[in-house]
Amino acid sequence: MTAAPTQTENLTIANLRVSIGGSAILRGVTLTIRPQTVFCLMGRNGVGKSTTLKALMGLLPADSGKINLEGTPLDRISSAERARLGLGYVPQGRDIFPHLTVEENLFIGLNARGQKRDSAQTDRIYTLFPIIKEFLHRKGGMLSGGQQQQLAIGRALLTRPKLLILDEPTEGIQPNIIDQIGDAIKMLRAEGEMSILLVEQYLDFCKELGDDYAILERGAVAASGKMSGLTEEIVKEFLTV
Repeated sequence: MTAAPTQTENLTIANLRVSIGGSAILRGVTLTIRPQTVFCLMGRNGVGKSTTLKALMGLLPADSGKINLEGTPLDRISSAERARLGLGYVPQGRDIFPHLTVEENLFIGLNARGQKRDSAQTDRIYTLFPIIKEFLHRKGGMLSGGQQQQLAIGRALLTRPKLLILDEPTEGIQPNIIDQIGDAIKMLRAEGEMSILLVEQYLDFCKELGDDYAILERGAVAASGKMSGLTEEIVKEFLTV
């Protein structure tokens, strides 16, 4: 009996082009994310990082290009279907419902899909982010920015994603919670159940967590490779403000 081939890519994006209001934002972005790795997408403000994520999620239409998740084409399907196929997205700003409780925020996605709660999966979220369990009955708007970020990540994890997408998870977050989010990312990678696509401007955070990286410049990939190969020259040319 022939063994099943080993999956060598979690996600591939090929020659992705996106325009907004007639202006070209992405100019042929190509990325490959390996299974069970943390991939850091970096670059200065306005180079197309968040646009890449929104196009990946189907929230922005692509002019052209191909997107595949573990060999399944995503180009022509809705955002909801992409989520069902395994994309878990935590956008910049977190999108917490301030007037719902933490518990309602956490399970709103499962409830909308008619899915039952998995106690083992829920306990896993509480282990990663104990504050969520402590504040279950508190309104989401009462949480700090860092606590809201933990809640948003927990909500995405309950969907059991194949690829967890985090857009600027450290933005406006206090240092102790940045450390907690970093520890959670390390635990998720060690579990080996997903890959993580991290858009981040905090270079030290990327260096500590990332396996691979790509840097965008003017809507295209200007540099990429293993995080261990990210040189000071590359940082100065494409990341230093």
